[in-house]
Amino acid sequence: MQVPMLDLKPQYEKIKDDIQREIAELCASQMFILGPKVEAFEQQAAAYCGARFACAVSSGSDALLMALMVEGIGPGDEVITSPYTFFATAGAISRTGATPVFADIDPAYYTLNPALVEALVTPKTKAIIPVHLYGQPADMDPILDIARKHGLIVIEDAAQAIGAEYKNRRIGAIGDYGCLSFFPSKNLGGFGDAGMVLCNCPERAEKLAIFRNHGMMPKYHHRFIGGNFRMDALQAAVLNVKLKHLDGWTARRQQNANDYNALLAGVPELVLPAVAAWTTRHVRNQYVVRVQAPASRQAVWDGLKEAGIGCDVYYPIPLHRQPCYTSLGYRQGDFPESERAAAETIAIPIYPELTTEQKAFVAQTLASLVKGSRS
Repeated sequence: MQVPMLDLKPQYEKIKDDIQREIAELCASQMFILGPKVEAFEQQAAAYCGARFACAVSSGSDALLMALMVEGIGPGDEVITSPYTFFATAGAISRTGATPVFADIDPAYYTLNPALVEALVTPKTKAIIPVHLYGQPADMDPILDIARKHGLIVIEDAAQAIGAEYKNRRIGAIGDYGCLSFFPSKNLGGFGDAGMVLCNCPERAEKLAIFRNHGMMPKYHHRFIGGNFRMDALQAAVLNVKLKHLDGWTARRQQNANDYNALLAGVPELVLPAVAAWTTRHVRNQYVVRVQAPASRQAVWDGLKEAGIGCDVYYPIPLHRQPCYTSLGYRQGDFPESERAAAETIAIPIYPELTTEQKAFVAQTLASLVKGSRS
């Protein structure tokens, strides 16, 4: 049996007629940049996330960058975030000329540990970027308290967590900005790169729309230096269709996680994903387990691939150990929980269309490999 890490073809087969109809309408209109398809998606996505405003952009990475740019964050500034996340989180900070400052993660949930944040605040600190990782919210209330106390901006990196809820509030609309990704592998994925910035402030929403289009308003008048961050209408056309199905897909991801929890219970070397008390809706972007000693994560990783099971490690090298950040002066051991997570975790398939047989095969193979890799 082959079980890919992600298979988007079954999803497409069920909705292809609706998608092709949307694309045909778009081709007939010849309105490929922004336009009514994008505006419709912005309205629907904002409502889904509980935000007043949404600005559709070219990628999740550009969403983070644009939020920082709108706030005027740049050289000489510092932004606090996690070292255990996809590179785009810190990369956006660096692209503005600001400096990423890392705080370690909570070992149970892999999200930014609020207890470690305030000690890092300096007069140079301008923002905090908590990451809602693997579909679970970061602990937002203490982060917001720190931000209010010190006059900082909070930018939620919600690339992996559309629809997740923190204490019954949808993430992305809790901080000053929320940044989404619609990369094809996300819970809500387009047919290429696309992203979105959410906010609740009309002044910020206006600036986001201006920055998205080279800082131009009106045409050929530039009050700001923005960028070409516009969403293609093709992506909006696809996402307009897919958003209607997102809750159903999320429910199946949640069921898959519950099934794995039952199938993998009782394997002592495996630590299964924990759900925080503050999480009222986990959207299960990834199902990530820890492989602890005496078992070998590398042996398990190799064995799953040899068995035809898709798997991956998110993320094998924490950001403070990336070569491009050597100049920040961090060393091995500075963020022990991030380093331990990078060394022990592995993700297995959780996409909505997994069959009962596939889940059983993945779980049985994983459990067997863990037992067989004990040193």
